Amino acid sequence: MDRVTDLPEDFPGQHPAWVSAATQPADPDQVNDYDAFAEAYSAETENSILNEHWARSSILALVGDVAGRQILDAGCGAGPLSAKLRDRGAVVTGIDASAGMLAIARRRLGDDADLRVVDLRDPLPFADGAFDDVVASLVLHYLEDWRPTLAEIRRVLRPGGRLIASVNHPFVEHLTQNPRPSYFATTSYTDAWTFNGQSFPLTFWTRPLQAMTDAFTAAGFRLAVISEPQVDPAARELFPDDYQDCADKLAFLVFVVEVPPSAPGSGR
Repeated sequence: MDRVTDLPEDFPGQHPAWVSAATQPADPDQVNDYDAFAEAYSAETENSILNEHWARSSILALVGDVAGRQILDAGCGAGPLSAKLRDRGAVVTGIDASAGMLAIARRRLGDDADLRVVDLRDPLPFADGAFDDVVASLVLHYLEDWRPTLAEIRRVLRPGGRLIASVNHPFVEHLTQNPRPSYFATTSYTDAWTFNGQSFPLTFWTRPLQAMTDAFTAAGFRLAVISEPQVDPAARELFPDDYQDCADKLAFLVFVVEVPPSAPGSGR
C-alpha cells in the first residue's frame, strides 16, 4: 500500500530518508531479504536516533538488571542489542533469519558467540525453559501470524521469564496507509529501503493493539507493561537538529509480558 502524501509535515509517522513507499509490486523472492543489504543497513542504523536512541534504548530501559540471566535475542540482526545485554552481564544467544546480518554480529561479538540462523516462523532449536528472558526488537511486525512464534517463545522461557518486544506503533501504521484499511484488520504494506542507489522491498504486518494483547494472553503470557517510549533524552546533544522533531512523536510500542511463575511445589 502507498503512503498518504497529504499529511502535515510534522505527522508522527515520518520515516528515515532511505525509506519510502513501494511504488510497484514486490517480487516475493526479494521481500525482506536482509542478506542483500546487511552491511548497508547495519552501517545506517548503528548509531541512528531512530534505532539506537529510540528502539534499542526503549528495550534496555525495560529489561533492567540482567546480570547472569540467559537471554535469547530473537531477530538479533547485526548484534547491537546483544552486545549491550552482554555488557550488562547477560549470557546472550542470538538468532536471526539473515545469515548476512549474523556474519556482522559475529564480527562484533566474537567467534565464540552463540549465533544461529533461525526463522521465527519455525520451531526454535532450544529446550523447554532454556531462557530467563527473550528480547525481540522490531521483529514481530514482520510476521502475519504471531501464534506459532509466541507459542515457541513461551515454550523456551522459564516460569517467571519475560518477553520484552517492540513493534512499530499500530496507530502510526494505520494513519500512514493509503488507502487506509480498517484499523481492526491485520494487513500488510511494503516499503522500499534504498541504499547506494539500490532499492529493497520490506513488507510489514500491522494489527490493532487488542489483537496484539490477545495474542500474548492466548500464548500463556501475563501482560506486565505496555510502553509508548519517547526518544532517549541523551540523543539531544548527539542529534540537535532531529531530537525535537522526534521528542513529541509516536514511533513504537514496547511490551513486557511474563510467563506465570510455577505453582508452589511444582519446581522451577
